[in-house]
Amino acid sequence: MLLASLPAVADIYAYADPAGVIHYSNVPAETAYELVLESPPEPTAGGGEVSLRVPLALINRRAAAYEPIILAAAAANELEPELLRAVISVESAFNPRAVSRSGARGLMQLMPQTARRYGVRDSFDPSQNIHGGARYLRFLVDRFENNLELVVAAYNAGENAVERYGRSIPPYRETRQYVPRVMTLYRALSEPLGTQ
Repeated sequence: MLLASLPAVADIYAYADPAGVIHYSNVPAETAYELVLESPPEPTAGGGEVSLRVPLALINRRAAAYEPIILAAAAANELEPELLRAVISVESAFNPRAVSRSGARGLMQLMPQTARRYGVRDSFDPSQNIHGGARYLRFLVDRFENNLELVVAAYNAGENAVERYGRSIPPYRETRQYVPRVMTLYRALSEPLGTQ
């Protein structure tokens, strides 16, 4: 079962078996499972913060496999690598083969039209996917004048939806949950070591 295809409102647990295969569940059947993504409470009208239950050490371990790509894509697009790590973690939990119900693919869950728009031929190729997702984020940062909450909302719901709702976070349940998740994780990853 792919993490990206699970309902947005379920807690997600994971464990790695002895062969290194990661298993996900919203109902852990054994004690080896760890909580990796917690459903936020019902969002308030302003979004608000959610608690960070995913251990940062686990996120950093998963990110390590893609760190050279993340750093290169962040530098090429003048983005903070923490933003890329946060988006990838929430979008795919660092699963390069993730596919959502709506057809978004890869680490940064690019929709096919977004992938084409940013020159991504193979959304399952981590380098192409991260670089394409970073180019899209750079476009959104410029369009929404560095307002990261609107950037993240547009990444989830589309830039036209953010514009349609007066340059605010669209009132979609998924987006209202997604923005605080990404922003909370982004802020946690941005904290200096030792304050986490």
